Amino acid sequence: MKSKTAYYIKNFFKYFSLTLLTIIIWLIVFASFQTPGTDKNWIETDLKLPEAVINWDKILIKNIRNFKHISESERVKWYYDKEYDLSKLEKVYYIVEPFSDYDWPAHTMLSFEFNNWDYLSFSAEIRKEKGESFSPLMWLLNQFELFYVWWDENDLVKLRANIRKDIVRIYPVNTSKEKIKKLFVSIIEKTNRLKKEPEFYNTFHNTCTTSILKHINTLRDEKISFLDMRILLPSNSDKVAYEKWYLDTKLSLKQAREYYKINELSEKYWNNVDYSKLIRKERK
Repeated sequence: MKSKTAYYIKNFFKYFSLTLLTIIIWLIVFASFQTPGTDKNWIETDLKLPEAVINWDKILIKNIRNFKHISESERVKWYYDKEYDLSKLEKVYYIVEPFSDYDWPAHTMLSFEFNNWDYLSFSAEIRKEKGESFSPLMWLLNQFELFYVWWDENDLVKLRANIRKDIVRIYPVNTSKEKIKKLFVSIIEKTNRLKKEPEFYNTFHNTCTTSILKHINTLRDEKISFLDMRILLPSNSDKVAYEKWYLDTKLSLKQAREYYKINELSEKYWNNVDYSKLIRKERK
């Protein structure tokens, strides 16, 4: 009886393993046959792709997103074009929006400050077709295109802090103006490239955080690993930045997370014309 039970258990795991392997191989093959595109039936908020015209130190960015949000599903859509002077780039900020209290998913973004109190934000996003919904499995199967979005902070930050009520932390980054300029140009060039050569969003190597990391790693001799779980589950990506001396602060990480949380300020200065300036805290 004992040997019969062992036989059945052994065969169960044997066939289960073969079935699982077959499914994995099928999924890999399925994903490899998918082709990213730019001409699809996109949802209303993802219709417009940004692009940039580079003229030495002057960069004209088209289709900067600046929606006015009334609720999560109700908004007034607006895009604008604007020229930026690279010589006026002063600072860059790392923005983290955790989705829960757990060390799991989060959205990460960058925001650039120019010396005339002008701010421009960037994030790598999923470009969804009508009828599509978020699914980690679909991210692995090449079902969502990646696209770069340039935002006005009145859209990017207010949507997350004021409408969704998510925690938002805006950290000043410790780096030189020359590297900020190179980072900005690198992202701009990829923005234009994605318009002609679309890519898939992928859970492991093409997410909001890994996209930022790719640009940062081009400026580093010592590369940051994409396989770090704090990158793959980026609510802890600020810990990586802190350990690498990227965050411009002398506070402990715990103190910095509390100090650079801007939710109360975002609520307070919701309608102020100097919103972006007022939600920021001095380096501490």
